[in-house]
Amino acid sequence: MIYLKTDDEIEFMSESNQLVGMTLGEIAKWVQPGITTRRLDEIAEQFIRDNGAVPGFKGYGGFPSTLCISVNDKVVHGFPSDYELKDGDIISVDCGVVKNGFNGDSAYTFPVGEVSQETMKLLKTTKESLYIGISKATVGNRIGDIGSAIQDYCEQRGFSVVRELCGHGIGKKLHEDPDVPNYGKKGTGTLLKSGMCICIEPMINAGVKNILMERDGWTVRTRDGKPSAHFEHAIAIRPEGPQILSSFKFIEDVLGNKSI
Repeated sequence: MIYLKTDDEIEFMSESNQLVGMTLGEIAKWVQPGITTRRLDEIAEQFIRDNGAVPGFKGYGGFPSTLCISVNDKVVHGFPSDYELKDGDIISVDCGVVKNGFNGDSAYTFPVGEVSQETMKLLKTTKESLYIGISKATVGNRIGDIGSAIQDYCEQRGFSVVRELCGHGIGKKLHEDPDVPNYGKKGTGTLLKSGMCICIEPMINAGVKNILMERDGWTVRTRDGKPSAHFEHAIAIRPEGPQILSSFKFIEDVLGNKSI
């Protein structure tokens, strides 16, 4: 069942998603060698609660933390821990909040210190593919148009697209219909209509597309141990085109010329 949102509901969703962007901006201040991923999680939870919302991920399906933090070859759903970030790492931070009964959800992959040129290419390509996918999220297009655009862009640059994980609808529930894969064929899949709200989130690997699930039942990593990047925006499909509800502006304000 796909729920089309009213203008008022989309405004509530914009508030939730802007808070996610603000939280990621706060995290951007702290991403540096020596900090533990558990400390980043504590900072995020305090910031969300201080802004009148609750973490959207904590307790969801039994997930124990506010943030999904996935370092290097971890694709998504990593647990915050006592791991200390090192120069050359990359860290995917996926954040969700609930405010006014609606969910916000966004993700950004940060470089830590000096990162290799090839890894930076992976991050830039993944982020660029997100916006290319968003550009296809227009009334009358289909879900396959989004995935096809992302897949073509990333594969042409030598990277691979994770198949087992995908984007999703979002609203009063964190995960709603439809699924939004990052691969596919043009002109196939669910028809996009005004009022649909979805999360587009490319998960792109430097090596093979294959993944493994760790014993914790959550953390997903690349089979070949090569890095993976993840960027996500929540959007609303509107008659005039896609409206990005979340924001990387707060991150970019912190990172300045170090932004991806």
